[in-house]
Amino acid sequence: MPSRIVAKKLEKRFGNIHAVRGIDLEVPAGQVLGFLGPNGAGKSTTMRMITGFLEPTGGTVELEGINLADDPIGAKRTFGYLPEGAPAYPDMTVEEFLGFIAHARGFRGADAKARVERSIGRVNLQGVRKQAFETLSKGYKRRTGLAQALLHDPGILILDEPTDGLDPNQKFEVRELIKELGGDRAVVLSTHILEEVEAVCTRAVVINRGQIVFDGTPAEMEGRAPRDVTRNRMDHVFRMITTGDVATQKGGRR
Repeated sequence: MPSRIVAKKLEKRFGNIHAVRGIDLEVPAGQVLGFLGPNGAGKSTTMRMITGFLEPTGGTVELEGINLADDPIGAKRTFGYLPEGAPAYPDMTVEEFLGFIAHARGFRGADAKARVERSIGRVNLQGVRKQAFETLSKGYKRRTGLAQALLHDPGILILDEPTDGLDPNQKFEVRELIKELGGDRAVVLSTHILEEVEAVCTRAVVINRGQIVFDGTPAEMEGRAPRDVTRNRMDHVFRMITTGDVATQKGGRR
């Protein structure tokens, strides 16, 4: 199956800072990839380059076979993006905002209305659809952001901390939705919650100092922990591969 996201030798420099160092990443349909890394590792920079919000210093990105540098508008039509903060016009209601997004994506009339209704239903926004965005809780703002990412039914979803600010019940609902959507889409999920990777993702990629330091299944990542680590095993492995902590690598009951 061809990959829907293909990033090759991605590089990004900010002056003397080498933030991303030759990352290769391919994501096919049917895969939910958990993209992990400590603060400052280059994770957000990589996601911004893949989505075209930041120009790479070197390397290429193809989305659904479309080269992002050659046809940025065509490439950006292929994905839905939930950025950090889920920005929106504060005075618009949820329904108005989603209608605006539908119009911006070229949908009109009954088609636009149907897409808004489907997105509202998918992430359970019915109770706040007439409420202004600025009055929403952080959780409902994130859910509205997810609704706009889904509105055009894209084959690629790129989600930055999608469950940030949600209560436990909302987290469960959104995680179940992501698993469902990952059945026939390529999903990249940036998160710092390792429990979320275990619950949702079929693949985990860990980046540190601008380079990939792990690429495998969540079970393979958890399996790297020493046998005597009986709790929080993925947390242990994450620390081990991103800090080079000798004591962590040797194990110790947690």
